[in-house]
Amino acid sequence: MKQQPVAVVIGAGFGGLAAAIRLSAKGYRVKVYEKLEAAGGRASVFRQDGHTFDAGPTIITAPFLLQELWQLCGKRFEDDVTLVPMDPFYRIRFDDGTHFDYNGDPEHMRTEVARFAPDDLPGYERFLQLCEKCKKLGFEGMGEQAFDTLGDLIRAIPDFLRMGAWRSIHAQVARHFKNEHLRTVMSFHPLLIGGNPFSVTAAYALINALERTWGVHSAMGGTGAIVQGLVGLLKGQGIELHLNAPVQRILVENGQACGIELGSGETVRSDIVVSNGDTAWTYKNLVDARYRRHWSDRRIERGRYSMGLLVWYFGTRRRYEEVPHHMLVLGPRYKGLLQDIFKRHVLADDFSLYLHRPTATDPSLAPAGCDTFYALAPVPHLDSGTDWRTQAEPMRRAIEQRLSDTVLPGLRAEVSTSLMMTPQDFHDRLWSYKGAGFGLEPLLLQSAWFRPHNRSEDLPGLYMVGAGTHPGAGVPGVLMSAKALEKVVPHA
Repeated sequence: MKQQPVAVVIGAGFGGLAAAIRLSAKGYRVKVYEKLEAAGGRASVFRQDGHTFDAGPTIITAPFLLQELWQLCGKRFEDDVTLVPMDPFYRIRFDDGTHFDYNGDPEHMRTEVARFAPDDLPGYERFLQLCEKCKKLGFEGMGEQAFDTLGDLIRAIPDFLRMGAWRSIHAQVARHFKNEHLRTVMSFHPLLIGGNPFSVTAAYALINALERTWGVHSAMGGTGAIVQGLVGLLKGQGIELHLNAPVQRILVENGQACGIELGSGETVRSDIVVSNGDTAWTYKNLVDARYRRHWSDRRIERGRYSMGLLVWYFGTRRRYEEVPHHMLVLGPRYKGLLQDIFKRHVLADDFSLYLHRPTATDPSLAPAGCDTFYALAPVPHLDSGTDWRTQAEPMRRAIEQRLSDTVLPGLRAEVSTSLMMTPQDFHDRLWSYKGAGFGLEPLLLQSAWFRPHNRSEDLPGLYMVGAGTHPGAGVPGVLMSAKALEKVVPHA
């Protein structure tokens, strides 16, 4: 009788959990090893003083990607997780006090566009068509395809050209809109996956269509409820999940990955190894340099990486009912600030914020009569040389003041609990190279075939899922990386 092949998965983030389920469905005996004390990775959960904080992802688009995982296990997603549609998807508040409520209703969106610039309505209609084209070609056509060979890239080039992928998303938006506020509204989406709108390929206009097609949702109980649902699926499938089990080395025998060595010194043999860890970290720290002709230390260092994140998690003694679930509180600069973050790698005095208020949807995430928030500020990654031990608290105080002056009046007196994550924490806790929040920036020449492949170019038997490989960051991208994995992993 043929022995069941073993797959080891490094990391229990969304990508690792999805990969484990899909590999189990393909007939592998799967073992997952997670460095942290709980599953989730960037989607882990903090609890403090009665408040529940989602560490990272807060929105779910393309929920069918999650439903598929439950179906593979003979279960119904809806039995374990309740998703609530958001309206608005986001409120974008500009520095001048005006705001744009962004949602999936075409008439509402036309009214919002007309409020700012009626002359831009024809451009908006053309932009919607472009977004649909990018969704069809980029998401539906390429998302779950593993760009494994040069031939895969060559076949995709006509579709890249049809999407105008050589332009940046902001340059593409600027062709359709004259109003600067509207240019910001229609181009900010790549920031949600770690990209500078002034550099990231216009193919990511697909995010706009993705949201309009499948909506933007929040999970009751927070994103952590989805993670717990996935962990339940693993248990039901007999998949081993080992926590507090950092991997320190990928074992190689006869030029092929054959297992892992844990921080404890224990070794685990396997037929294949799948890393959901940061790809740069995986190659640089877990794979011996002699096996890395492609992803050498020099090439990893030369890559352009996403911004870092300073995230302030806080609870308030009162509720701020006028604040929606998702809000962007923009500072005085757009392009200049992004250049400081992505190109100059300097920590600026000003900032823009993503404000998340999950208790707008689920009051159970805070004590009665209270609110739970996080405020996320894009900042340079660790190449900036910022000493976050001294800079984090002054920046937190500045964020607190800014929110108090704008959308959360009297905030300083209302804060009841507080904690922070900085790029240094991303580096130390999540093993994120340079403390980048999303791995490689999704530039044209760092997308598809140009990203680290789902099947390692360097080491047979090693595979990649997660934000650092194809198709990229964001919950849909990470979940689709597990589908791309299915295309290249050998049959059990």
